[in-house]
Amino acid sequence: MKNYIEKDIEKDIEYTMIRSDRKTIGLEVKPDGQVIVRAPRRLSESEIRGFVQKHRAWILKHQKMVNERVEKRREIRKLTKQEIQKLADQAVEVIPKRVAYYAPKVGVTYGRITIRNQKTRWGSCSSKGNLNFNCLLMLTPPEVLDSVVVHELCHRKEMNHSKQFYEEVLRVYPDYWKWNRWLKENGSFLLAHL
Repeated sequence: MKNYIEKDIEKDIEYTMIRSDRKTIGLEVKPDGQVIVRAPRRLSESEIRGFVQKHRAWILKHQKMVNERVEKRREIRKLTKQEIQKLADQAVEVIPKRVAYYAPKVGVTYGRITIRNQKTRWGSCSSKGNLNFNCLLMLTPPEVLDSVVVHELCHRKEMNHSKQFYEEVLRVYPDYWKWNRWLKENGSFLLAHL
């Protein structure tokens, strides 16, 4: 893994290059704005630099989006303990009902349901069938909550993220990817409230 700076009059594009046995070249802008170039071993450095230059507008656009997200996060007001408790109380009322609704559709049973205020996870399922959910789900659209509930219940059948797992999720909740994308795009802002 090597770090490079692509010099340009308007703006330097810094990127980290990772070479591997892959067949194609790929670009990724990390949540911190860092640019990762994944390249086949056979490509020359000049070909890779050309690729970075060709995708310069895409890189700058995504880095700008990352910077805007960071700025938004700075402006987010932290929830008080009372507000978090209110969300947790609401979640205790709502989430078990959604779990009870979807469990027969998935065809599974479940154990204890716990509501938490976690900074990184929306839900989890233990090998014993106990379910954990984040109280901040109360700040999302109901469809997002349902997508997380179905996701965790499907782990009662598949304790992994295999093709079979997602086939089961989509069988029960066909709009899963739409609401999963909503959570990916907005979730970090919600978690920043904690």
